[in-house]
Amino acid sequence: MITVALHGAEFFAYHGFYPEEQVLGNRFIIDIEVTFSPKGNFKEDNIQNTVDYEKLHKIAAAKMKQTKKLIETVAQSIADKIKEKYPFAASIKVSIKKCNPPMNGRVAYSSIVITL
Repeated sequence: MITVALHGAEFFAYHGFYPEEQVLGNRFIIDIEVTFSPKGNFKEDNIQNTVDYEKLHKIAAAKMKQTKKLIETVAQSIADKIKEKYPFAASIKVSIKKCNPPMNGRVAYSSIVITL
């Protein structure tokens, strides 16, 4: 098994349960891990035999532009799109961190993790 990962992808987006979050926006950090059996031999040096982490970033960027109340919904949509693009994936893990969530005190981030 092989795991291709993208760590610390940063986005500014407008996700949040509270209306002001969808107006002001916030910084989010995404980690993605995709585990799979190789489609071909890596000696061929062909990107078609693996999961392209540039495409993982593009999927995340597109989904981050679609405002949602819950980051769980965003993570699920990212994972679903990755599974659609890479049906041979054995496991997909998407983590989203919401920086400085609105709380009655300092919190570095809140986070969720979805694994398919």
